[in-house]
Amino acid sequence: MNLVQILCLKTTPKEEKILENHFLWLNTDEDCFFFFYEFRLDFLLEICRLVVKMCAIATKNAGRRVESLVVKPPAHPTYDLKGVIQLALSEDAGDLGDVSCKATIPVDLESEAYFLAKEDGIVAGIALAEMIFAEVDPSLKVGWFIKDGDKVHKGLNFGKVQGKAHSIVIAERVVLNFMQRMSGIATLTKAMADAAHPAFVLETRKTAPGLRLVDKWAVLIGGGKNHRMGLFDMVMIKDNHISAAGGVNKALKSVDQYLEQNNLQMGVEVETRTLAEVREVLQYASQTKTSLTRIMLDNMVIPLSNGDVEVSMLKEAVDLIDGRFETEASGNVTLETVHTIGQTGVTYISSGALTHSVKALDIP
Repeated sequence: MNLVQILCLKTTPKEEKILENHFLWLNTDEDCFFFFYEFRLDFLLEICRLVVKMCAIATKNAGRRVESLVVKPPAHPTYDLKGVIQLALSEDAGDLGDVSCKATIPVDLESEAYFLAKEDGIVAGIALAEMIFAEVDPSLKVGWFIKDGDKVHKGLNFGKVQGKAHSIVIAERVVLNFMQRMSGIATLTKAMADAAHPAFVLETRKTAPGLRLVDKWAVLIGGGKNHRMGLFDMVMIKDNHISAAGGVNKALKSVDQYLEQNNLQMGVEVETRTLAEVREVLQYASQTKTSLTRIMLDNMVIPLSNGDVEVSMLKEAVDLIDGRFETEASGNVTLETVHTIGQTGVTYISSGALTHSVKALDIP
């Protein structure tokens, strides 16, 4: 007979249910095991009531249920996150729904399922998972013992969902598809962000179509920063814009005029590929009132045959700018090179690999 069964001997079914719901909060605290076991059975009912009263205190224990929305998704003026969830569920259900489930599982069957980490990593997507479960069946009860951004180890049960088996089965694959991708992004982001310090790591717009906000949310959960959300929230003057405008100075001047004429205030970044272009930008900024906020230093990290990188050109560019503008290193950024790049004094390091070729974290 296990401890939960012993504790339930002197309780009503309602009290037993309450105890079961709250016992999981305490099950990693060995002191609680001994505390309960040493009491006689005729005191167990009183103890159970005390456990319920003490549940707010118990949430401080290692196995506590935690608030899911600890990192808010980035803002976007038109992105419909609920619509993305509904589309994901709809593409799975088709026009007939889950025919396997309908054929084999009694509609009133209650069940529970656990979230198990099959490898080490950073978990992301807990808050999104709750949204999906609620969309499928608001009566499902979901509990978490970690929060978005926490590290998990292989073999750890970190969450639980209870309710109708039909609803759990319908939701679980969509939930896991999102969580595995987001957790993979967060895991790589965390590793790169730690290695890049004191520089900040950014993703790019190289995200999965339709999942822009979700991918960038995962980067935030992993400890990175967001680059521009899209084409609308930051001016980025790249080589094609510079060529079309007739040079760096003309491109910057055109942007300044456009923002002033349209009464817009937003960040402005210009791409540079040589030290000469950096000097040209700095000269323009010294002579003209400009909206420029950041200078991209593109491909100034040179890969070497031994797997290392040469960053002297990048370091010289950062020194030339001397804090007058934010700086962003781009190109040849990997987990192996990001530490060296981060030591140059650059403000940001952007990496498309955070989202465009990420390995999903295994959460079955």
